[in-house]
Amino acid sequence: MATIGLKDMVYSKITLDKDTGEESYGTVKKLARAITASLSVDVAEAILYADDGVAEMTMEFAGGTLTLGVDDLKPDVQADLTGETMDGDEVVSYGEDSGGYVAVGFRAKKADGNYRCMWLLKVKFGAPSDEYETKKDSIDFKTPTIEGKIMQCVKANSNGKHPWRRFKDCDEAEAQAYLKSVPTGGTSVMSLSKGE
Repeated sequence: MATIGLKDMVYSKITLDKDTGEESYGTVKKLARAITASLSVDVAEAILYADDGVAEMTMEFAGGTLTLGVDDLKPDVQADLTGETMDGDEVVSYGEDSGGYVAVGFRAKKADGNYRCMWLLKVKFGAPSDEYETKKDSIDFKTPTIEGKIMQCVKANSNGKHPWRRFKDCDEAEAQAYLKSVPTGGTSVMSLSKGE
């Protein structure tokens, strides 16, 4: 079913275990007010030819790109996503900045009134793109876009596979609950505090 909306964009910082590289998720925080979310998936494929035809084929997730259009990126959120530095109330960008990993969640309203709720479990963002323009006869809003690379988790779930995305269709109450914590193999961790 087609989607007709997008909202409740959130993120959770990831801490990596120094020995294993496995992920654990922090507190879920509001990312920004959502305008667009574009997900592009890269697939690795291999084809084995035998006896003058295709004998076998395999296709696997190889990565992806998440492009978010948002109303505004608050300085502390931008620093969390990109690795830029907060100096008081100022963001300082260095050439050596490299953001940590985050999980990103959001929900898209469907035509039947329910929601498609999604978590991308490991994303690394670069600095956002901004555009500025002088005021003219008509008003034209300019908003930031931020792009991140999606990868699979190091930590395997209970069936021994490495997830990169989790999503489900749900009603309003389920959607709100689903985005309060990052789902991890049937269990969720670190709830969103009511003040955020």
